[in-house]
Amino acid sequence: MKLLPALEACTPRGNLQSNMSTRAETKAVLRSADAVCFDVDSTVIKEEGIDELAKFCGVGDDVAEMTRNAMGGAVPFKKALTERLALIRPSREQVNKLITDHPPYLTEDIKDLVDRLQQRGVQVFLISGGFKSIVEHVAARINVPLSNVYANKLKFYFNGDYAGFDETQPTAESGGKGQIISLLKEERGFEKDAFIGFGGNIVRQQVKEKAKWFVTSFKEIIEELEN
Repeated sequence: MKLLPALEACTPRGNLQSNMSTRAETKAVLRSADAVCFDVDSTVIKEEGIDELAKFCGVGDDVAEMTRNAMGGAVPFKKALTERLALIRPSREQVNKLITDHPPYLTEDIKDLVDRLQQRGVQVFLISGGFKSIVEHVAARINVPLSNVYANKLKFYFNGDYAGFDETQPTAESGGKGQIISLLKEERGFEKDAFIGFGGNIVRQQVKEKAKWFVTSFKEIIEELEN
């Protein structure tokens, strides 16, 4: 499973040199970015959405272990997603009730960060291996247009029972989040220059090692934008 860094900052094609190699250069990209793509689970929100859905449906422990294996790359993402959903089998009613009764917890300062980015004219995107119905709820709370949400789509029968998920979505594949970013670059003329790792909710060593700038609070990013 390819890990998506917490934030991807994109600038107009050719505006800044690609493959930024230092923290200072990464910060410069952020300050001049035309778009920022956020991962969602354990980044924009504090929890892993699929684990919370599993808890709600009574199979939390088993699914949490499967999620850990998927995050570590031991299992291809689509296989892990298929297996977890086969165990959860969430109905439409359960998904809706989860959102109503136990809405995801936003990470501290994420709303402020998104507001400040948008005030600067930056387009904000949410790209998630989670479920669109949940991610769209999060997007609405932080004023991200639903057209800027990319996530997996659950399918239901007419009676609301679980019927699988849309396996054609790039986000259902290993490396799918990166495919979405490449698509955005191609369609909108963005050039990906840098990423920022985020460890405010959970520290993933692979992300920390890869990131040229690793933060544990969105306040650090807000402060950089104010410089």
